[in-house]
Amino acid sequence: MKAISQELEVIDAPTPEPGEGEKLMKVAAAGVNRGDILQNQGHYPPPKGITSILGLEAAGYVDDEPAIALLAGGGYAEYVAVPEGQLMPVPKGLTMPEAATIAEVTCTVWSNVFMLAGLQKGQRILIHGGAGGIGTCAIQLAKHFDAEVAVTAGSQRKLDHCKELGADILINYKEQDFAEELKNSCDVILDIIGAKYLDQNVRALAYDGHQVTIGMQGGVKGELNIGRLLSKRGSISATALRARDTEDKARIVASTVEHVWPMIEAGEFTTQVSTVLPLEEAAEAHRLIKDGEITGKIALLV
Repeated sequence: MKAISQELEVIDAPTPEPGEGEKLMKVAAAGVNRGDILQNQGHYPPPKGITSILGLEAAGYVDDEPAIALLAGGGYAEYVAVPEGQLMPVPKGLTMPEAATIAEVTCTVWSNVFMLAGLQKGQRILIHGGAGGIGTCAIQLAKHFDAEVAVTAGSQRKLDHCKELGADILINYKEQDFAEELKNSCDVILDIIGAKYLDQNVRALAYDGHQVTIGMQGGVKGELNIGRLLSKRGSISATALRARDTEDKARIVASTVEHVWPMIEAGEFTTQVSTVLPLEEAAEAHRLIKDGEITGKIALLV
């Protein structure tokens, strides 16, 4: 089969043989994620026993039925083996490129913002990188559950896009200090930056607030003012979806489908696919994300 290697080269690879509890998916489209870029750069290796072929999500056909897959790797290919608990139905009305871009973001946002941090109606959430794939998903889910949404982004164009999706407070991180703007007010913070924002995030946290860090774009080592965090009774979690075991992923997938899929089918959630490229142009997809030229998600058509 045709596939894309970790080095972003088109290669011939053996068609995977499904193991126990797995199904073979004929891939129609694959979603592009920042985790793929990190793997290409050598910073996010696949878990032991997982293919080095890129791709954390895909949509296609399993036993001739349309399906979506949450993956630990292998989505940038014509076929991929998928644990059965990580397969999801395609919501009515979605194209394959749209379907291919929702597994990673919805499972990440639902598991972290709602299952872990427990965002409630009327609370304030701060979402960093509001115009990206995770951010555009998080805005929509938070607004659906009647939370107040603050976002950071690096341009007015991106902030305008966040506003269109329902964001209430718009902060240009290049011109404003979000910690001062939101001091002591954020019940939940969804953080893709990591070390660079650690101190500011703690200052922005409300009392009993919860920060969930899911990315390291701003580095891996930061200084934590434990006294400030303690005085707020605050908590910080750091999670990764890819390295969880199949049982844990199946639990998250089932909960996401239960709570988010009805929103999608009711037209209350848009997939935010801004660009669709052929599989062979995976390197261009990565360049667009690294250069910050897009909002939302990119899909690769197989």
